[in-house]
Amino acid sequence: MTLSSMVVSRDWQEVSVLECILGGLHMDVSVENEPQRALARLTKSKVDALIVDCDLQGSAELLRDLQCTRKRTASVPLVTIGSPYHQPSLNDTGALFAFEKPISVEQAVRTLSAARNLILDGRLRYHRAGLDVPVTLETKGLPKRKAYLVNLSQGGMQVHTSAPIETDEPLSVSFTLPHARSATRAQAEIAWQDQRGSLGLHFVKIALSHQRKLQLWLAQQYFTD
Repeated sequence: MTLSSMVVSRDWQEVSVLECILGGLHMDVSVENEPQRALARLTKSKVDALIVDCDLQGSAELLRDLQCTRKRTASVPLVTIGSPYHQPSLNDTGALFAFEKPISVEQAVRTLSAARNLILDGRLRYHRAGLDVPVTLETKGLPKRKAYLVNLSQGGMQVHTSAPIETDEPLSVSFTLPHARSATRAQAEIAWQDQRGSLGLHFVKIALSHQRKLQLWLAQQYFTD
C-alpha cells in the first residue's frame, strides 16, 4: 500500500534525501516550495504525512494556520525539519516529530518510519472488512442465537440475525476467520440494531491472543484490497 506525503521546502539537497527515504517507505512525495500554496493544496486534497522546513520563509505562518484553522486533521502526522536556530519546539508547532539539518539519514529513517507506522495504525483501527461467516451469540436468559457477519473491525462488528435481540447484557461472540484453525471469541455490547435484524456490536473484552489474530487478519485484508 502506497501512502502520500507532502514536503514543504526549497532546500533541494534535503528534499532529495527525504524523497529517497520516503520512496523506500512506499510513500509518494509531492514537493511545494510556497507555504501558502501548500496550505491551499491541503484544503483541497488529503495527504497522509506533512513535512515542513522551518527554515523556509512563511513556514511559521503555515504552522500557525494549520493549528488555528484545523485544516490539517489530527490523524495526519506533522514532521518539522530545520537548522538548530530555526527549529521551534514541538509544542509550538503541533508537530509529532522533528529533526535538524543537515538531515541524518539514520535519524530520518527512524522518524519517518515511526510516522508511517502511526498512519497505518490509525487506518487499520477503523478499517472494516466485509465478511460472510457464521457467528454464535450467547447471553444470560436467552437461547444461543445464530447470526452472520456483515463486516468486521478491530473494535467491533456488524452482524445479521433473524430477529432483534432484546437484552442489555453483554454478548459472548464466537466466529471463525477464513483459514483460521480456531474460533475468535470476545465479549461485546450492542451498540445499535434495527428491526430488519442488523446489529452493531462493540467489543468490550477480548483476549490478547484473539485480538492479535484479528489485527493480523484485518491487516492482510487491508493490504490486499
